[in-house]
This record gives sequence, structure tokens and C-alpha cells, in this order.
Amino acid sequence: MSAIADLLSSLPADACDRPVQQVWVGLYWTAVHSQCLGLAATPHDVSCCFAEDVSGVGRLQERTAGQLAALLRSTHPLEVSIGMAALNSLITVDAHEEVELNARALMLERGRGKRVATIGHFPFTDALRQVAAQLWVFELHPAPGDQPADAAPQLLPQADVIGLTASTLLNGTFESLSELFPPEALVVMLGPSTPLSRVLFDYRVDVLAGARVHDPAAALHYVGQGSSLHRVPGLARVTLVNPLSRAWGGHP
Repeated sequence: MSAIADLLSSLPADACDRPVQQVWVGLYWTAVHSQCLGLAATPHDVSCCFAEDVSGVGRLQERTAGQLAALLRSTHPLEVSIGMAALNSLITVDAHEEVELNARALMLERGRGKRVATIGHFPFTDALRQVAAQLWVFELHPAPGDQPADAAPQLLPQADVIGLTASTLLNGTFESLSELFPPEALVVMLGPSTPLSRVLFDYRVDVLAGARVHDPAAALHYVGQGSSLHRVPGLARVTLVNPLSRAWGGHP
């Protein structure tokens, strides 16, 4: 079983039958509104001149949320993003499971004087570089100072703190990366695409830092106008921590 298969199989059958109200694909974010509003990053690796339409485009809202979530198994990048947004629209989190935690602050605190690795760049990469003893930024298309993706098997097992986004689930690299996570490293998945599902704790992720949308109309308005979602009304951080994690150790 893969992480995607496990995430899909964890959805309750009655939730999967829920109707879809809206599907929006914005410049930076894709949104599906069913049980709640789910978000996923929009891929940017295909120009419109060579793009292939999503199957059923224009009628996606006629499918159930479960049918859209199944698009996570597609090989079409945009269908995969729609699938992730649909999956996230069906995941509910009990308030008592949430912890008050800022993932950025956590990585800066736990990364101080340590070896830190991130899969891709984060808005706080420069801040991490200032506090970490060593920072490795892995990129498929590395810029100066980055590490190529094929350096991960050598360097990632040496990291004390690892940060990644759900884009690794979208592009199919998550499983191979998770096999490289050292047992004692703190692994944080963060960003609005992050599935707030305990399934990912089985894949050595310690902290899930995602989002809950309290105002779907406002969020869709911003998504449709190309927002980066850094400051959107009705969008709140939600963080889950694996209580059995050795790396977490119960420390906020």
C-alpha cells in the first residue's frame, strides 16, 4: 500500500458519497468544496500551449467528493491536485486533537545549531539558514546553494530536522523520501495542502501543519483571483502532532 492508497482508504464511505459544490483551479491553489473546503497546490510545470484538459472538465462538480479524491491516482498533475483538494475536503479533525503550534517557529527552534533539510524552498528558508549549523535544500531544479534531488539518499539520513510539503505526495516522491527519514529526526509537513490525517504518522511524519477553512466563500474568492493564501480571511492554521513520536518527545 502507498501513502495515497492509505489516505484514500481511510476516508469513511459516507463521506465519499458527498456531493461536490464547487471546484476551482486558481493560479497557485486548487480548491474543492464538499463536506468542507479542501485545498491543494496547483502545479506549474505545464504551459497552457501544451496542457491536456482534465477529464470531464466543466462537469467536475457533478461527481462525488470520493470520485474526485480518487484522481490522486491519476498521472495528470492537475487531476492529482484536484484529487488532493477533494481528499482534504473530506478530512475532519476533532478540536481536542489540535495543538497550538507554529510550524515555522518550531523548525527554527528545533533547527538551531542542527542539521536541517527541506524539500524545496520555504518562505523562511533564509531564516533557517541563519540558525542551522547546516541547511540542505533539495530541489528537482537546484539553484546555486541548493542540493540536487539525487543527493537526498546521501544527505537526508544525516538531518536532525526535516521540512517538506504535500507537494511530495502530489509528485510521487513522498514514499522514497520517507524511507530516508532518520528515526530521531523531527519531520514536519506543512502548508495548506497538507492532509490532516494520522495516516501520515505511519510514514514517519511527526508534525502535520495544515489549514482549516472557516469561510469557504472568502477563500474561493481569493483562490480565483490568484492569491498565494498568505493572508486570507477565514483560513486558520491547524496542527496535529504524533504523540508516539520519539523526535517530538512531547515538547512544544
